[in-house]
Amino acid sequence: MMRLATSEQIFDLQGVHAPYSLRTALERGVRPAVGFQNPDDVVKDPHLTFRDKREILSSWASDASAVQDEPRLRWLLGTVEPVPLDEVRAAMKRLDAMEAGHDDGAH
Repeated sequence: MMRLATSEQIFDLQGVHAPYSLRTALERGVRPAVGFQNPDDVVKDPHLTFRDKREILSSWASDASAVQDEPRLRWLLGTVEPVPLDEVRAAMKRLDAMEAGHDDGAH
């Protein structure tokens, strides 16, 4: 069973209810990625701004999203399964390139 590296401190506390765990994760800067299966879904989303996309990808790349005993995997809250950190980094580079080529930076 794969678990977030931070799950020992946050999600497995006895007597803690799910909404508290979610709130704690959000307070630690882990933004949920509900509806996204991989980093490319974030980059391609037409409804998110560049800033929103960067925030989600940064949360995904964060050590707070690391899989316990699997440092090369990240599992962002709200996703179905973990993804390789390299995929997250590649998506961030694509986003940088897209943003550099965009005139007003609004998307």
